[in-house]
Amino acid sequence: MTPTPRRAAGSPRDRAAGLADLTWPEVPRDVLVLVPLGSTEQHGPHLPFDTDSVIAAAVAQRVAELLPAREEGGVLVAPALAYGASGEHAGFPGTVSIGDSALRIVVVEMVRSLGIWAGRIVFVNGHGGNVAALDDAVGQMRAEGHDVAWTGCDVPGGDPHAGRTETSVMLHLAPDRVRLDAAVAGDTRPLAVLLPELRARGVRGVAPSGVLGDPTGATAEEGLRTVRAMTAGALRRITTGVPDARGRLVVPEAPEVWETPETPEAPDAPQVWETSDASEAPSAPASAPAPAPTGRPEAERVAR
Repeated sequence: MTPTPRRAAGSPRDRAAGLADLTWPEVPRDVLVLVPLGSTEQHGPHLPFDTDSVIAAAVAQRVAELLPAREEGGVLVAPALAYGASGEHAGFPGTVSIGDSALRIVVVEMVRSLGIWAGRIVFVNGHGGNVAALDDAVGQMRAEGHDVAWTGCDVPGGDPHAGRTETSVMLHLAPDRVRLDAAVAGDTRPLAVLLPELRARGVRGVAPSGVLGDPTGATAEEGLRTVRAMTAGALRRITTGVPDARGRLVVPEAPEVWETPETPEAPDAPQVWETSDASEAPSAPASAPAPAPTGRPEAERVAR
């Protein structure tokens, strides 16, 4: 006799299972699946290569635990896709980029496979360099009739890459993996100023350390507040947002208020963040919206 799939029930944590931890009879059909999407790229001399993946997975898990009970079948968090489009970091040993074209194909095939048994699919993106591929792939999948969208791990006011924002977040999520004694300040000019040079020379040509920003002053407490803000923004877009033509979840109202929800690890009073257009905010802490494809080699792409 075929086993009956176990229906998730009880506390939010019970409803927010990790797909990798289940067996096939435990997977309910038509479930909401959150797919963290990160990268394997340098994050300066003090942060690990999987920083974006760690952040995306953490935000996805926290969102899953806080989603309203109306998600009847519960929520599954898929294993993070740890490779993305990171050609702008190609000058640093250890970076592994699959580029825009390959990432687009991977996302398309993931959606087609998930669509056989899942209900709604939402990619939770932790790396800005993935945006162009996500826009293209998710837009195509929606045109094919799939219930899929994507959202970023957004936070207003972050620095561009491996600076105080990401360092604080990693001090909160994985403090044993942060090498603060090796942290150095990189190029701290505003991203708008840096963009032309980054496009022309890549990250290493602009910042030999790989850091765009300054990790000085990073703390785990600031990281906690940032993760809570990221979670609140993603949660709001997933529950109330509407996919645009590219599949990005957009909340029509502006400005968007980011109230950080209380979670088991953060029982203190909520913080509030505001941004005039959160739907176009960076797709990762300290990352820039991806520019439209320009035909440049991938290694000349913008840092995120």
